[in-house]
Amino acid sequence: MNRTESIGKNIQAKLKKTFGKTVKNASLDQIYKAVGLCVRDEIMEKWATGSAALESSGSKKLYYISAEFLMGRALGNNMINLCEYEEYKKALLEMGIDLGEIEEQESDAGLGNGGLGRLAACFLESLATLGLPAMGCGIRYEYGLFRQRILEGEQVEVPDNWIEKGYVWEIERPEERFEVHFNGEIEEIWTENGLKINHKNYHTVYAVPYDMPIIGYKSESPATLRLWSARAVNRLDLDFFNRGDYVHAMEERELAEVISKVLYPENNHEQGKQLRLKQFYFLASATVQSMIKYHKEHFGDLHTLPDKVAVQINDTHPTLAIPELMRILMDEEGFTWDEAFDIARRTFNYTNHTIMAEALETWSSGMLRELLPRIYKIIEAINEKFCADMWKVYPGDFEKISGMSIIAYNEIRMANLCIAVCGKVNGVSQLHADILKNKTFRDFYVAMPDKFLGITNGITQRRWLAVANPRLCALLKETIGDGFLKDWREFEKLEEYLDDSAFLDKFARVKRENKDSFASYIKRMQGTVIDPESVIDAQAKRLHEYKRQLLKVVHILHLYDRIMRGEDIGDRKYTFVFAAKAAPGYAKAKNIIRLINAVSELIEKEPRAKEKIQVVFLENYSVTAAEWLIPSADISEQLSTAGREASGTGNMKFMLNGAVTIGTMDGANVEIFERVGSPNIYIFGARVEDINYMEACRGYKPGEYYERDERLRRALSMLIDGTLPAPERQFSDIYHSLLFATHEPADRYYVLHDFDSYDRTFKDMIKDYENRREWNKKALVNTARAGFFSSDRTIEEYNGLIWKLR
Repeated sequence: MNRTESIGKNIQAKLKKTFGKTVKNASLDQIYKAVGLCVRDEIMEKWATGSAALESSGSKKLYYISAEFLMGRALGNNMINLCEYEEYKKALLEMGIDLGEIEEQESDAGLGNGGLGRLAACFLESLATLGLPAMGCGIRYEYGLFRQRILEGEQVEVPDNWIEKGYVWEIERPEERFEVHFNGEIEEIWTENGLKINHKNYHTVYAVPYDMPIIGYKSESPATLRLWSARAVNRLDLDFFNRGDYVHAMEERELAEVISKVLYPENNHEQGKQLRLKQFYFLASATVQSMIKYHKEHFGDLHTLPDKVAVQINDTHPTLAIPELMRILMDEEGFTWDEAFDIARRTFNYTNHTIMAEALETWSSGMLRELLPRIYKIIEAINEKFCADMWKVYPGDFEKISGMSIIAYNEIRMANLCIAVCGKVNGVSQLHADILKNKTFRDFYVAMPDKFLGITNGITQRRWLAVANPRLCALLKETIGDGFLKDWREFEKLEEYLDDSAFLDKFARVKRENKDSFASYIKRMQGTVIDPESVIDAQAKRLHEYKRQLLKVVHILHLYDRIMRGEDIGDRKYTFVFAAKAAPGYAKAKNIIRLINAVSELIEKEPRAKEKIQVVFLENYSVTAAEWLIPSADISEQLSTAGREASGTGNMKFMLNGAVTIGTMDGANVEIFERVGSPNIYIFGARVEDINYMEACRGYKPGEYYERDERLRRALSMLIDGTLPAPERQFSDIYHSLLFATHEPADRYYVLHDFDSYDRTFKDMIKDYENRREWNKKALVNTARAGFFSSDRTIEEYNGLIWKLR
């Protein structure tokens, strides 16, 4: 029996044994689950063997703690990493089933908001591919971020119950649950053995782990993703139930289990803030307890913890793991303060993802003291020690030490806590690291320069090429072999084909076929019809003012104005695709979505404009939607204000798939520019030093740009003069925010400043696009030099510089 026949028999057996169905009477969902269980069986064998080998070797292990893991669909990725995609495809085809239809049955595991969660997912897959011992730790949110609907041009949030139909990839581990304690009082008792801490009258929630194996490419050692689910200690109060008081009977369950109910509950009210703080401590406490239990079982002495464990804190959400480890070591294991602090210092490391000081995570001292009284006491003590240490570095400088302190002005600063304790602090691009050292955390860097470093983000080529773009992946395999899927350096072999006309024609054909596929996808999903012959110009990222979707919209209004005044904008048609979710409480971002859709509607009603440009808003942007959009794009819009984006990874995904970037010198754009060279990327706008100068001297006056640039005046006037199909004054707040200072500076993200530079660069780019051969070479240069931005390279750097795993 060959492999294809064996797979077919396994799938049919799973259908019978699991669902009591045959191929003929099973639903597509049941067939998907049967296929998934067969794939999972193969992974589980490797997982069990790999786990046993890790335990016997005594190797050091990484715990990667993140509030987000934006995993996407697993079936196709797992098949590719097992090198069995084609075998499963053939086996299903012989049963009359299309694998593509089966893949569509899987829900996106959307446990993230964007780049942070997608980075964590890429890292786990790369860790597994490289065979490094690792466990990712997060929360098993019952509901992901939200499903986005666009109704009458506005974003509407719909619950995303991604596990509603079950999830074949996870394994519940109820026997490994831990207690997490909230509230209560702390009693300090002095004994002959020292201080004894008694935490009493607390509220308990169980943390139950669900484990998911993460298989790497051609790897025998899967990583583990452990997601914690909150459970009530008493899930049903039978006394209340028997009295007919069913609401109170379930009350404890509902209050406890809301902790893992929703990713990022809205925090513009006190209850939402408390719930987020509970979530982050729940994640931290469960993970640290699990880590300590494993270490004691396998190594015994907790003094050796830093030799056997490295913990990476992905942004500040899991920061409470630091005082939680110290709490357990001191209160439960009898360690002294100095011993506990030393172990924490040598165990934890922190990845910063935030440049803007106002976005750094803080908590109310009062709220944290009430919810986590012992943790608050430990943070207080860490702060006292840290401020004393900084006093030696900056003697007498109260203002500087106040800015660096962990607790100040009735708030707790989580980034400062990370920097005070963690062994290493890294930025996620070289520019980002420089900004952290020279601006955001300058005083820390001067005091502790060896802590800070930059490690540029990356993406996994298995997900973002093999899964997302099978046509291009097949062409590359045919041309340079399949080594690039395991070794990122192999992409450079493509440079030998930059002057190969036959290869460039095949490369262009792949792009055209991908456009057809995207056109079919968007029509199927939301009824939107696009022209696959058009230039696809995409801006896909979380909706935030600093990412400057607004700059793109203003420029489209300028193009519309040119068309309506009879100007020639070229022979090509342009399809401008926006894909973005706005946070539910972020009113201005949601109004920008409304503006994008109003501009789309305006253009659709004008035949002259419609011939040349189209604006499309791709609903419910997700990993799966990105896998359709990114391979089809000709142009990648990376427009963030210089010095505001830490790195970005969408820029890398578009680059890998042969899109050419138009962008600012911000985040990883800088390194893309350094890799591909100026002919193969279009850079515009103010640099970081320009922005810093304008902010220092308060010399930026957007009104002056408005007054002297007729293009801007004509475009911006459309926001308020009734041109756009929207209620009166719908966009007046956007107009006024660009021109007039209120509670914040006018045009704080320099949209008007960079407009002229963007317009001139865009014209150069579309002129270059007309030379199709040269454009295809630019696109190929981007793909050929994208290997550096593999998350495999990123993980190699983390391991060499920080973790030291075998």
